[in-house]
Amino acid sequence: MNTLQHAWQRARRRRALITLLLGLPWALAATALALRLAGFDIACVVGTVGLLACAALAKARSRQLDQLWLQRQLDGSGASEDSADLLFADAAMLNPLQQRQRAHVLAALERALPELRPRWPRWALALCWIAGLAIVALAVGWPRSSPGSAPARASAPGSTASAGPLHLQSTRLRIDAPAYTGQATLTQNALDAKVAADSRLSWSLRFDRAPDKAWLQFHDGRRLPLIEHDGQWQAQDVARTPVLYRVVSEPALAGTRLHRLDVVADRAPSVRVLEPAASLVLGTPGQRQWSLRFEASDDYGVAAQATLSITTTQGSGENITFVKRSVTLAGSGEATARRFAHTLDLAALGAQPGNDVIAQLEVRDNHAPTPQSGRSSSVILRLPSAEVALGAELEGRIKKTLPAYFRSQRQIIIDAEALIRQRRSLAAEDFVKRSDAIGVDQRILRLRYGQFLGEESEGAPKPPPTSDLPTSDAPAADSHDEDHDHDHGAEAGAHDAHGHDHGGKPASADTPPVFGSATDVLSEYGHTHDHAEAATLLDPQTRATLKAALDQMWSAEGELRQGRPEQALPFAYKALAFIKQVQQAERIYLARVGPELPPIDEGRRLGGDRAGLASRELPLAARTPPDPAIIEAWQRLGDDTAPPDLDALASWQQRNAAYLPDALDLAAAIEQLRIEPGCRDCRQRLRAQLWRALQRPLPQAMRRSAADAMGQRYLDALEAQP
Repeated sequence: MNTLQHAWQRARRRRALITLLLGLPWALAATALALRLAGFDIACVVGTVGLLACAALAKARSRQLDQLWLQRQLDGSGASEDSADLLFADAAMLNPLQQRQRAHVLAALERALPELRPRWPRWALALCWIAGLAIVALAVGWPRSSPGSAPARASAPGSTASAGPLHLQSTRLRIDAPAYTGQATLTQNALDAKVAADSRLSWSLRFDRAPDKAWLQFHDGRRLPLIEHDGQWQAQDVARTPVLYRVVSEPALAGTRLHRLDVVADRAPSVRVLEPAASLVLGTPGQRQWSLRFEASDDYGVAAQATLSITTTQGSGENITFVKRSVTLAGSGEATARRFAHTLDLAALGAQPGNDVIAQLEVRDNHAPTPQSGRSSSVILRLPSAEVALGAELEGRIKKTLPAYFRSQRQIIIDAEALIRQRRSLAAEDFVKRSDAIGVDQRILRLRYGQFLGEESEGAPKPPPTSDLPTSDAPAADSHDEDHDHDHGAEAGAHDAHGHDHGGKPASADTPPVFGSATDVLSEYGHTHDHAEAATLLDPQTRATLKAALDQMWSAEGELRQGRPEQALPFAYKALAFIKQVQQAERIYLARVGPELPPIDEGRRLGGDRAGLASRELPLAARTPPDPAIIEAWQRLGDDTAPPDLDALASWQQRNAAYLPDALDLAAAIEQLRIEPGCRDCRQRLRAQLWRALQRPLPQAMRRSAADAMGQRYLDALEAQP
């Protein structure tokens, strides 16, 4: 059975091959006729269609040799004894006699299998190939003019004009991109293209008859001559800048249009930090490693290796030293999006507590001859110093207490909102008292925040205890002026909040200190005015934000003390928002070198001497007016009778190409009007492009209207006053 199957397949392949050999010469002849009559493009289409038709016909004819054909061939040869149908039937469905006959036929076919392949049609093949090759020879070798006519080059001068304009039969543009882009060679029939920078362009044009000369005319005035080779007019160039061009020949072409070449420059690679997520990372005590991950992307490809720059800062204040290192990393992933990972050993880098480790990745692309580079943003690892770690463990220190202050403003807002909801159930006097109590809490909180700006407590100094005065605290004289006068005394509530008293009774030596008391610790080992010194640790922006929060607290306090919590809530919410900004500040920056300001002349300070002071008004720089020739050209384009100077427009466009919104569109409009001088749509298109290119006039200040009689008398009275 396998022998029969192989013979059947050989017969089908023989039928397909015979069909192809019979059809190929006619497809070749049709292609040659199309090349002679319609040009290269049409010839390619005809040849492709002819080959596809031959293949389809061969496949269809081979399928005609089906199972029924095989049965007829076997029965007709007598080898199957008219039992070929038993060979393709299901053996399980046959009776014993049919199975015996089927085995007998298979054995006979194995001994002597008839020839199933069709014979070669030698005469038909010979006639087809002779006829096809003859048609090809006639199409290629048939002269373009009559035998008795003279050659076109030696014809009379007037014969070229009488023959009519030239026509482009075929166009082909080959684009060889630079090797670093990895793009394959592209061949297209269209003359418009968008190519990579530094691509090599090869033009191949065919005319219906040989012109005297031909060239490519670019919009910037450059010419690229076309050289004839085997009937093809060819030229080569390198794409560096976007250009417009058209095909020009002598005699002129019947129809020509502008073609656009857009050049895509290679972009520099970009690097994105994947890990860590923030640019500033606070290390943990005892941290030994730091993981980094980056992703570099480029339009054509990133180099497989990158350089990781590592800078370690050591010291503090003005004695800071920098140690720089670099590590070469190997990337993974696709060439257009590579990933780089590295884990820094902090001990090997010599990073100590209080140091900063700064990392930045630099990658290069595959641009030739000079690669382009790109860098990531810097990521910083700050290792905590011993002082910071100690401050994190001890409670009661100033820096540790600061976040606790931040949480109390929210409680004031909650108390005020609860008081507003209870207004109907409270008497008016009780409502005002509770609102005043919340205002006192707001004032205490404001005074606490003021210490971090270097401010002192408010109020009059506390009188010392005498025999004539009671030992209780005297009522403090609150100062609610806008300047926040800061004396060294404070009222009782403020002293309770701050934990220090300048005028009160000093603690006796016999009084034992209370363990854990912030007041005793500060009085024993320091002075509570260190808050003012801590204020210098805040950068100017943080200080300004905290000052804005104090201003909002002042307004909220005033409304609460007057029994108006509804009006105090907006100020309290703004204060909370400012406090959150201060809480989220990541780093405290200190100026390494003081600003070099000019010395202040104390002799002129507040003296009223205005000698040498000049006017603060800055002179207005005159704006360059637009080119009057361009305005005139724009006006002429609106008048159909006055054509503009296109050469002047083209030169102006080339000089100002860097400042125009779309220089190529303007150049295309100029060249199109040059090709079709009578085209109204081309004039309007150029006029619209010029309008976009013209500078917009600056808005002028409106002159003040003249004063009326009453206003003039008022102005005269002002001038008459001494």
